[in-house]
Amino acid sequence: MPMTTSQDNHLTRVAAPEGVAPGTGYNHVVWGTGRFVAVSGQCAFDEKGELVGEGDAAAQARQVFENLRRCLAAAGATFEDVVKLTYFVTDVAHLPAVREARDEVIAPDRLPASSAVQVAALFRPGLLLEIEAFAVVQERTGTGPGVEAESESGFRTGSRAGFGTGFKTGFAG
Repeated sequence: MPMTTSQDNHLTRVAAPEGVAPGTGYNHVVWGTGRFVAVSGQCAFDEKGELVGEGDAAAQARQVFENLRRCLAAAGATFEDVVKLTYFVTDVAHLPAVREARDEVIAPDRLPASSAVQVAALFRPGLLLEIEAFAVVQERTGTGPGVEAESESGFRTGSRAGFGTGFKTGFAG
């Protein structure tokens, strides 16, 4: 079977590398160029730290993706920049609810690579899932708020210099 790829902007997605069966609901390989962003595992807590959706995987998944959206935005990223999602669920039966919430925020032609792991428990009773994300943000050019530049020494400058300081552009995963 020939390799199936798609490319848009700064990311390339490979649904099925040669000799690998296509996955359902994810791409096997995603790579890109830009600034790497790692988002810690997010759980279903609202802005006050209260659990949303006790016993309801769908409600928890929607809250988790909202938290991921807010974390990505803090780094100047969106779900279109996500290259990898890792799902930690207390029961694989929660995965359809997780996929439904994911599909509300990520287009089917822009799915990241993913892994799903069933765990015995998460760090707090009542939590059914946790999701972490990795993204690659396309570098902007020009000047103004939020625009970064790379100095001759390879360090970033600009209003988001704290994100990725000391790392050169060019993540390939």
